[in-house]
Order: sequence, then C-alpha cells, then structure tokens
Amino acid sequence: MAPSSSDSPHSSDHTSDHTADLDLHDDRILNAALREAVDFVHAEGWDRPATLFALVPHAFIADVVDADAQENPLALVVQEDLPEHIRPGSEELGEFIATIRWPEQVVGAILAQEITFVNTAEGTDAEPRAARLYSGILSGPQQDGAERTLIQLRPTEEELDADPFAQDKPQLLGGEDIAPGVIATLRATFED
Repeated sequence: MAPSSSDSPHSSDHTSDHTADLDLHDDRILNAALREAVDFVHAEGWDRPATLFALVPHAFIADVVDADAQENPLALVVQEDLPEHIRPGSEELGEFIATIRWPEQVVGAILAQEITFVNTAEGTDAEPRAARLYSGILSGPQQDGAERTLIQLRPTEEELDADPFAQDKPQLLGGEDIAPGVIATLRATFED
C-alpha cells in the first residue's frame, strides 16, 4: 500500500465490505496496531530513521500474509519510500508526511520517530532524554477515528548497568495531548 498523491480507481463496494465490521473509534484496535509497531521498530534498534505504517484491514492482504486477524483486524504495512535523509522529529519530516494521500483501502497510519523528550512528571529538573514517539490514528468517516500517541524512553547507561536486559523491556508512556501536531498531520493525509 504505497501512499499516493493522485486518485486511482478503486471499488468503493469492495473496500466497504472489508471495513464494515471495523469500529474505527475502538481504541483497542489502534492499541493493538501500536503495540505491533512498537515491537517492529524496537527490533530495528535505536538511531534509526522514522518509520511510517499504513493500517489496512487484514482481508486486503490475507492472500499474501499469513496473519492472525483475531489479534488485530488491521495489518501494518511499512512504507519503504520515506527518505532516509529526513531527520526524525524535524519540520521536514512533517512537511513530507503532509504530502501523502492514502488509497481508500488504508484506514489508519502510525508514525514512529526518535525524539528528545522531557518527562514533566519527573518534576521541573527533569533531564531531556532520547525517546521514540509513536503516533497513530484511525480514519473514521468524518476524520474522527481513534488516536493515540505513546512515548518509549531510551534506557540510560545507568539503567542498562542496573539491568542489562533493560533494552529488551520497552516501557511506554501515554497521556492526553501528546504531539497534537503529529496527530493533525497524520489526519490530514486522509483528507480528499
């Protein structure tokens, strides 16, 4: 599922058959997709370019991929055409994402990127830390589907010294109004 900036002929009836049973407001569906994205990106390691995923109903790729739609009715399709020279968290990345228009089979998107994050829950003297930002949306009929952003802090040297396996235990933080600009940019990719 490559994003496109031009319209291509699709059968609306065929698409609606595959999405009719999906509740694009269901946080559980988006949470499962985000967890799968976290697992994929985490396996790639740190210091990587941004990763963009298209979310499509499993029915569209069932002939190609042996996957369990019971775990998550959506499949993640990695978009390979994100320019590697674009730095995660940069304005240039936002501008690039804003040019994308998805085919109608795509019902959501997730962007994973490395950022520097200050956890205000740690108090006013919290230090900036390397982190990953996972922002995901589902595109409902009125651009009103589920949305969520999660943060995965990169383990510090001290944390790795205390627990050599800390790298393999991603901890995710969430909250309200994290990266609303990223969410808005992802939503814009579904506008006509």
